Amino acid sequence: MRKNDSLYGGLPANINVVNPVPRPDAASIVSLVKKNGRITGYLLSDGQTLTKAQGVELAKQGGIRGVAVAERKGTEYLRSLPDGEDGNNLGNLPSTSM
Repeated sequence: MRKNDSLYGGLPANINVVNPVPRPDAASIVSLVKKNGRITGYLLSDGQTLTKAQGVELAKQGGIRGVAVAERKGTEYLRSLPDGEDGNNLGNLPSTSM
């Protein structure tokens, strides 16, 4: 796990709290779970549905690829790592309501 290196994907790494290194068996986020328009969780490529907090913890353990952990107003959340692909950015993923 890299923590606050100088650059990550062309952006300052300090934008992220943690830049996890994904395990070989790491899943990807395929859909956002939303309630009243706000992200409340994630649907993973392996079929798991996680809350935001569970997603953050799994990402820190290397269980989710393509994301970093950032913090805003004392709350940790996931953000996409820049890879030149727009389709896999969290903001561009489909969402489901729960």
